[in-house]
Amino acid sequence: MAKRHQPRSGSLQFWPRVRSKRIYSNIKNWFTNNDPKPLAFAGYKVGMTHIQTTKPGKKGTEIITMTPVTVIECPPLKPLSLRFYRKTPYGSKAITQILSKNLEKELKRKITIPKKPKEEVPKDYDFMKLIVYTQPKLTGIGKKKPEVFEIPIGGDLEYAKSLLEKEINVDDVFKAGQFTDSHAITIGKGFTGPVKRFGISLKSHKSEKKRRAPGNLGAFTPRKTSWKVPQHGQHGFHKRTEYNKIIMLIDEDKERINQKGGFKGYGLIKNKYILIKGSIQGPSKRLIMLTESIRGKKSKNIEEIKYISTSSKQ
Repeated sequence: MAKRHQPRSGSLQFWPRVRSKRIYSNIKNWFTNNDPKPLAFAGYKVGMTHIQTTKPGKKGTEIITMTPVTVIECPPLKPLSLRFYRKTPYGSKAITQILSKNLEKELKRKITIPKKPKEEVPKDYDFMKLIVYTQPKLTGIGKKKPEVFEIPIGGDLEYAKSLLEKEINVDDVFKAGQFTDSHAITIGKGFTGPVKRFGISLKSHKSEKKRRAPGNLGAFTPRKTSWKVPQHGQHGFHKRTEYNKIIMLIDEDKERINQKGGFKGYGLIKNKYILIKGSIQGPSKRLIMLTESIRGKKSKNIEEIKYISTSSKQ
């Protein structure tokens, strides 16, 4: 009889498996570039569909390819402030910031807006970042409270100051065929046992006591339980990053993408949207942070999209 072999379930790379502190991701490592443009964007996950592309084959034929894609709605981002940082032995410290003059009233639901905005630019600073906020009121997800986060920018100081008085669109940051990294919080499944959390097998009917528990918690000595032993705990709602996701399309034609009756669990798309090949972590309506590919993968040509499925999934 052949020996049964199965790789361990549950990568030890992601540890500890704790619940995320907030519902949208914070990013610690950014791709930096000197091009005068923002280097990140954020949109709301709509759902998934599939597209059809064609490319020439042998003897005048066409090769038809069906590809699953994730739809992300991308309402414009509005700048909140331009923040200046200085590097210290204890990490980067914020010095000062220049606030935008035209702020939305919904921003008061999230933060306290200073009454007197500062206009001074520090003489010595190491780098700057743009603080932006989303506009969920432009979508149909049913919320008004925006998310506030910072993104890196390229270019000089004059370009950075010019961003404070205009909206940032997704096509100002990305283009079709470009690779991007997605940062988001995964679907939360609550408190689960080791069978669902790590995929361990059920014990046989002749085993004692429990059936959905690990058979052994480790050696007698040392007298402690190793963190590698699969046990119950939080499952899902973790911060995760997926690298090199290719953008298939950036468009604003809503009739081309909206499904009959709207997307399941989301509704109708009302703003610009992007299609990303494959799946993206997180449920519908969750904020997805998209950044420049930190591994530096070059863009590639995308075949013309002949068909986008709009059949109802309700």
